[in-house]
Amino acid sequence: MTHPTPRTRPTVHGADVSMTEEVETLGGVYRDDDGRERDLFELLAESGVDTVRLRTWVDPYDDAGAPYRGGTNDLPTTARLARRAHEHGLDVLLDLHYSDFWTDPKKQAVPKAWRGLDLAALETRVADHTTQVLGALAQVGVDPTLVQVGNEITNGMLWPVGRTPRFDDVHRRFERTTPVTDAAAYDRLAALLRAGSAAVRSTSDAEVVLHLDFGGANELYRGWLDEITARAVDFDVVGLSYYPFWHGTLDELEANVDDVATRYGKDVLVVETAYGHTVDAPAGHHPIFGPELAAKGGYPASPAGQTAFLADLHAVLTGVPDGRGRGVVYWEPAWLPVDGTTWASPAGMAYGDDVAPGGNPWANLALFGFDGRVLPSMRALGETGPSVSAVATPSASEAG
Repeated sequence: MTHPTPRTRPTVHGADVSMTEEVETLGGVYRDDDGRERDLFELLAESGVDTVRLRTWVDPYDDAGAPYRGGTNDLPTTARLARRAHEHGLDVLLDLHYSDFWTDPKKQAVPKAWRGLDLAALETRVADHTTQVLGALAQVGVDPTLVQVGNEITNGMLWPVGRTPRFDDVHRRFERTTPVTDAAAYDRLAALLRAGSAAVRSTSDAEVVLHLDFGGANELYRGWLDEITARAVDFDVVGLSYYPFWHGTLDELEANVDDVATRYGKDVLVVETAYGHTVDAPAGHHPIFGPELAAKGGYPASPAGQTAFLADLHAVLTGVPDGRGRGVVYWEPAWLPVDGTTWASPAGMAYGDDVAPGGNPWANLALFGFDGRVLPSMRALGETGPSVSAVATPSASEAG
């Protein structure tokens, strides 16, 4: 496939809105500044958002057929959301998790139907699943512009076969350390990634994204990417998760993305980020963002703080050498705290071996108020150039 050169590629102003159908089904309503009920995708487009990121799980249902929740992002759900995005002129970034539920550095569970398969068989499943998903989107008129082959795969994917040795099993933590060298483990992971990438190339014009966490940890990115590039994995873009309260300072992020773009000749794209508009908690939900994380993040927990953070983040990506900073995708800015929404059912938690309080832990990190009204910070996500960089960082008095 032929792709445009870095300087002519569009800047991504994106929003992951994979929770949309769950929110709407439970009665959630999106509203504009004047309080009028609006379609979410219409509001995104009006705000300057140009890309929608959509995660896809293989079979997010328990043995009784009940959904794992968290958006229940199976293939039909993804296709419907992708079609809605396309109808509003938005590009699609497809996020393939290669699991039945959430994947991240702490969990990369093999789909139930793939359990017990060896490496060769898993390569075939990865290729076939990738082709199936892209084919289903093509049937509804959508060709994604970007495809993630895996989600936060710093520790590999499809465990245990594709696992790489960074995660600390004893303390159950994942830090910014350099990955341990294990040639056989990286051989297996690279084989799985090559299978997914080849399926994207043969099915779509999309660019291939490899996505890691902890965007401020340059030693981590160098260690991982050195291993993967040495094994001839074909990809276009390095995707990063960057939450300023977890993943280092903006200066550290800037040093990392500048180095990655120069060292590997790849574009860089922040595919996950967020900041809180309040430290308050909606009734019945258990937010992860509170005063402690706000203090670590360094911005006021307010729409003005979100706006300032996004302005600074856009500036970092705009300054990447050779125009290789592709932009920013905000994670779940529209996840409203409606009654009944939850990140996981009990069966979903059991599947991922990840237990936490139910409900919406993200509502105060959204770009909508708890009542569904769009916040002024949404516009910062879609703005470019001087209109963003001119936004002033709130003063200490505003922060208090």
